Amino acid sequence: MKRTFFAIICLVMAISCVQKEDSGYVGPSDIRIEDGVMTPETLLSLGRLSDPQLSPDGSRILYGVSYTDIAANRSCRNLFLCHPDGSGKVQLTRYAKSVSGARWSLDGESIYFLQGGQLWKAPLKGNKLGKRVQLSDVPNGIGDFKLSPDQEQVLYVSTVKNTALEQPADSDPALDKAKAYATEDLMYRHWDHWVTEVPRTYVAPLGKQRITPENSVDILGTEELFELPTEPFGGAEQLDWAPDSRHIVYSCRKKVGKQYAFSTNTAIYIYDTLTGKTMDVKTDGGYDTDPVWSPDGTHLAWISMERDGYEADRQRLFVADTEIDGDGVRVQNIRELLPEFDHDVAGLMWHGNELFFNALVGEGIQALWCADLSGDVQRITAPDWNYDFFSPFAVLDREDGVELLASYYCLKFPTELVSVKITEEGVSFAQLSHENQAILDQLADVRDERVFVETVDHQQMLCWVLYPPQFDPSQQYPAIEIVLGGPQGSNSQDWSYRWCYRLMAQQGYIVILPNRRGTTAFGQAWKEQISGDYPGLNMQDYLSAGRYIKSQPYVDKLACVGASYGGYSAYMLEGLHGDLFDCFVAHAGIFDEKQLWYTTEEMWFANWDNGGLTEYAYDPDLGMGPARDGITFGGMQQAGAPYASTPKAQRHYANSPSSMVTKWHTPILCIHGMMDYRIPYEQGMAAFNAAQMMGVPSKLLVFPEESHWILQPQNSLYWHRVLYDWLDRWMK
Repeated sequence: MKRTFFAIICLVMAISCVQKEDSGYVGPSDIRIEDGVMTPETLLSLGRLSDPQLSPDGSRILYGVSYTDIAANRSCRNLFLCHPDGSGKVQLTRYAKSVSGARWSLDGESIYFLQGGQLWKAPLKGNKLGKRVQLSDVPNGIGDFKLSPDQEQVLYVSTVKNTALEQPADSDPALDKAKAYATEDLMYRHWDHWVTEVPRTYVAPLGKQRITPENSVDILGTEELFELPTEPFGGAEQLDWAPDSRHIVYSCRKKVGKQYAFSTNTAIYIYDTLTGKTMDVKTDGGYDTDPVWSPDGTHLAWISMERDGYEADRQRLFVADTEIDGDGVRVQNIRELLPEFDHDVAGLMWHGNELFFNALVGEGIQALWCADLSGDVQRITAPDWNYDFFSPFAVLDREDGVELLASYYCLKFPTELVSVKITEEGVSFAQLSHENQAILDQLADVRDERVFVETVDHQQMLCWVLYPPQFDPSQQYPAIEIVLGGPQGSNSQDWSYRWCYRLMAQQGYIVILPNRRGTTAFGQAWKEQISGDYPGLNMQDYLSAGRYIKSQPYVDKLACVGASYGGYSAYMLEGLHGDLFDCFVAHAGIFDEKQLWYTTEEMWFANWDNGGLTEYAYDPDLGMGPARDGITFGGMQQAGAPYASTPKAQRHYANSPSSMVTKWHTPILCIHGMMDYRIPYEQGMAAFNAAQMMGVPSKLLVFPEESHWILQPQNSLYWHRVLYDWLDRWMK
């Protein structure tokens, strides 16, 4: 009897060590795969690892993983722990509502995180997370946050009403069921939403009382309704605390209306929480983003673009010397640290007086780099490591060298944690996490390789090629050419949940990924060529890659698929290719560029790329109306508009895909989300209508509740099924 009672007590104690699972919790998939073939369902079953954070004592890594429940049409993110060598993995939370932004307390005994739009804190007892305590009560919710170094204050992002966008209830509360928007401002719509609210950043005390609007301070003060962080992609990475826990550095585009629509000029500012004063660091040109303070407060680094209005200018590494004392901050000696570095810098992280970052390089991979304050830069990861590495989230000094903790992925698997060790013997790496190994082990392997294709002007263009499982060169296979979005992107060792190249290969297709003109890994000159020349050499690059792969004896038919600018490319190539391609897929593509210029919300994008911005200036003295010279509009001098007289703009619009439909003859699938405001869905509808009128076999797939991307799990699954049904119909 005593023995039985003791056993029951032990069982109860064991169960109590595991956090109770919330109703509706979404956990790892137990999918079983037949014949080693990856399917769209397999793709949605993979866990998505993100946001790793090293504990203050360096003993544990905190990170999140999202899992998808297809039947419930939702995903959910929970927290995990492991040791820095990858061992000892435990799951901390089993919540039904996603957890994000998790950060360690200074003593490593608690975790801060966001859930349901509010900030929470929970104690960590061994490998168990204790009862959570709500720290905020912000009506509009918190989207992101950053703790001050002493953790006595918190920066957080919330929203305020956009007063430039009027709604019926604003003037008559009785019209609460009416839905309409009225504006006299160009800051009214972005990507997938009407700008009814604008993000702002606040500072509030932490731990003494609940965070509310009443005890929070808007760091932009009473200034105009600027965005902080800048839409659509900015988050807490645009803000950083100084080591003194008093000063905050941030990036902001302090523009509204026409200036906002035509400019990419964000600048760097420093806010003093004690005095409420703001200092302008006096940057010029285009985007200045991602500011980070050195641990000792003596230097400030950020990423800068030189030219206003050009979103794909070279991302330069800038540094300034800073002095912080009781009187405030002094900034001097602002300089570009690596003026000869011809690649885009991203993901800055300080370690002492060194800066670690990542950059896409000529082998078509994202490599890790290190630069010191003298401008000496060293590549860390080797050219033959075929993975995309991301900047470290921790740098550890070891007895035999330095260890970088980072994440990476490749064409074969999604994000995992990785350790990169730098010693006198050399550099080595080891994968730490194996989040999806149980699923990946069930899949037949695929092979990838680099090939170089000669362009029409006799340059060598890097292409990645993936081959199906058990590839036999004596047999014939259908092939898919990926035409890239961006337009200034890159085909690297990338893993995507939207265009998963391994999935394509495992469906029996050879996949070729050309790095045509405009891609970012091969220097600024190669990237720069595409601006103002959409229908030109980069289209010929695609044709060169297509002719190469189709000439191989093991390739039968060839498809062309792409999204965004890739969708534009598919529409354009439909009229150019002759009989090279056997079918097309265009997702969220540009069909009629003249119409797009008048309907997209990022005017600076179309303005620059559609003819090259020859002159840009804002002068209030010019007035608000057009000068009727074909260049000046709304007080802004520009080129690239449909009415512009510049030769590049005229050539660009004369060669829009819509002008080439009389040459269309190849089956085409047109896909668009109806909430896509970047490239409005009417572009896809118009392309489909044109194909139908030309008698071209065609299909239109429209998602009423999706934007530029298809994000809802069941919509994503249906997207994949229609895609592969279409490809198989014309290719197999």
